[in-house]
Amino acid sequence: MDRRSYLRHTAAVGSILGAGCLSTFRDSGPTVLDKPEWRRAESEALSFPAFEEQLPEVTLPSPLHDREVTTTEFEGDRHVLVTFIFTRCMGPCPVLTSNLAQVQVDAAENGYGDEIALLPITFDPQFDTAERLQAFSEDRGADPTADNWQFLRPSSFDRVTSVVNETFGVGVEKTETYDLEPRGNQSNNQTDGDQQNTEHDGGNAPFVHVVLTVLVNRDGYVERAYDGSNTPTPAVLIDDLGTVRNSFD
Repeated sequence: MDRRSYLRHTAAVGSILGAGCLSTFRDSGPTVLDKPEWRRAESEALSFPAFEEQLPEVTLPSPLHDREVTTTEFEGDRHVLVTFIFTRCMGPCPVLTSNLAQVQVDAAENGYGDEIALLPITFDPQFDTAERLQAFSEDRGADPTADNWQFLRPSSFDRVTSVVNETFGVGVEKTETYDLEPRGNQSNNQTDGDQQNTEHDGGNAPFVHVVLTVLVNRDGYVERAYDGSNTPTPAVLIDDLGTVRNSFD
């Protein structure tokens, strides 16, 4: 089921449940934050989950914790940050992961680690073994052993297509240079890159992909969908998350 079909199904279920769902909404709707000024398009016009939409439900392996994780299992308990990366990326992926790691560090220092779930999702499952996911997480400053860090890995690229492309609406394509062997100087220590591009520049990269980080409140609704034109700094993520957290206290 693609994301738009999923949303139509969710809307139909929501209309049946009616008033029973209203208790989970904030005073002005399902979100704490207002619609971002930089987002001109309506959420329904975007391929990926955006402001006031529900987080899609998928179940994926979390190899560093040896369990399956369902993206909606944190509803009612934790706020969620989701991003989509591959570890041999020379562009935005290290920054996207470092941003989540900085949130984890801030949460540990300020006592809200059990209020969040951080879900980076790889779309290169053939290359990104559990060992590589662990090393990449540690290199970015994360503690991959913490239960709020769940690095999700689809079982195959067919599953990537189903989950990332279709359910989440996040475009990912293999390039002609895709290979299981890294090309060039694709170091995990790379932390820069052109974050303003929505799609990662192909070049010798094995993928082109949409850049996206999604902040979801613990009721399961998207507060922010930061794409490549508005990649947040860690400070922005922490500030937006803090505003959401404070509203739920």
